[in-house]
Amino acid sequence: MNRSGGRVVITPDRTVDGSASTDPAPRVLVVDDELFLADLVASALRYAGFASTTAGDCAEAEATVARERPDLIILDVLLPDGSGIDLCRRLRENGVLAPVIFLTARRTVADKIEGLSVGGDDYLTKPFSLDELVARARAILRRSQLAAPAPPPGETGGLRYADLVIDQEAHVVRRQNVVIDLSPTEFNLLRYLVQNAGRVMSKQQIVDQVWEYDFGGNHGVVSTYISYLRRKIDQFDPPLIQTVPRVGYTLRLPAE
Repeated sequence: MNRSGGRVVITPDRTVDGSASTDPAPRVLVVDDELFLADLVASALRYAGFASTTAGDCAEAEATVARERPDLIILDVLLPDGSGIDLCRRLRENGVLAPVIFLTARRTVADKIEGLSVGGDDYLTKPFSLDELVARARAILRRSQLAAPAPPPGETGGLRYADLVIDQEAHVVRRQNVVIDLSPTEFNLLRYLVQNAGRVMSKQQIVDQVWEYDFGGNHGVVSTYISYLRRKIDQFDPPLIQTVPRVGYTLRLPAE
């Protein structure tokens, strides 16, 4: 562990699954003004096979993101120079798509929805288990571009529905041959809908498959992310994402 200017940089010696490797490890930025907690989280991530860097406020975090381009950001909601939620919003507006796990002492459903609605991918309330944090980091990276699974032999990794094309290997989405920028969660939600095109998927099914964790029984985040997808995917005609009242959502052409 090396200290420089209040920052902690940890170099991993194992892969995410714990095996020895010389390949670059996933880069994680831990943003928290509680230095002890930031160091503790960074150390736990190091032993899980990640490369960890810490930042103590929004300004340092933004500079670190621009310089190091982390694969995952673990972000405290309350920081000395601003809100982690506002920081996440700025990062998304600036095209930073790295998944974000929020850390906070706030426990209400409204607080969780606020964090997830600005582009966060997961949410942990303090105090939390380091083992759970590591597990969630692994799950998010599995779903993100960094850890996208290889397609089965003979397949190209592409999915298609109508004029919508998902290149799973390149993590690129196109509609009418226009590239559409999606966050990792938006990408995985769209992929799940395309994989189940024509079937109506309930909010619970979507939460289980896309988020993999239960957000206190709240499904409002699904509606929020469906609205995000509609603004991006259904800016083209015909609209593909359909709501089935009191049942769920499906991907299908209006005439079907």
